[in-house]
Amino acid sequence: MSDGNVASSSSTTPSSGTDQDLPAVLGRNLRRLRTSRGHSLERLAKQSGVSRAMLGQIETGKSIPTIALLWKVANALHVPFANLLQADVARGPVVLRRSDAKLLSSSQGQFTSRALFPFDGDHQVEFYEIRIGPLHRESAEAHAPGTRENLFVAKGVVEIAAGSDKPQTLTEGDAIVFEADVPHVYKNLVASEAVLYLVMTYAEDAT
Repeated sequence: MSDGNVASSSSTTPSSGTDQDLPAVLGRNLRRLRTSRGHSLERLAKQSGVSRAMLGQIETGKSIPTIALLWKVANALHVPFANLLQADVARGPVVLRRSDAKLLSSSQGQFTSRALFPFDGDHQVEFYEIRIGPLHRESAEAHAPGTRENLFVAKGVVEIAAGSDKPQTLTEGDAIVFEADVPHVYKNLVASEAVLYLVMTYAEDAT
């Protein structure tokens, strides 16, 4: 997923009752993960490339960062992305209503991510719905070593470029698997929104 070249001003705005909990959950998890690793805000800022002020705003629930910033923080903490968003462990069936979705975005909403799994503990595999705006190009920095992405195109025509490999064009119904521990790019090639489904798999020692 995207984690590079995105301005911090394009943070997500909560859009439902459930989303109102997102700043508090994110802040609590960031503080817990940071302190458990013995990091000060200054140290984490240096390691992640995210300003101390922004980290402080996230921890106090005053800001929901972009996907880009969350990935920088997760990589610096050496944890899967979803660990920053996890809530209490649920028992029994879990229904994820679209109306209650927690959406994260970058590039002024041109790249959005909706988690299709509950944030209830560590996950070695994560499942997302990705939407890319018309003709939008989204760059992503390398994820943790051993991370793989499996993308399925449900709507649109997109180009995926990973590392130095030849870019691949995918149309509706196509899928691709690639190593995501290198810089990669998602590009919507048409003038309408593209919809993709992403399965992200982490190396075993990432969780």
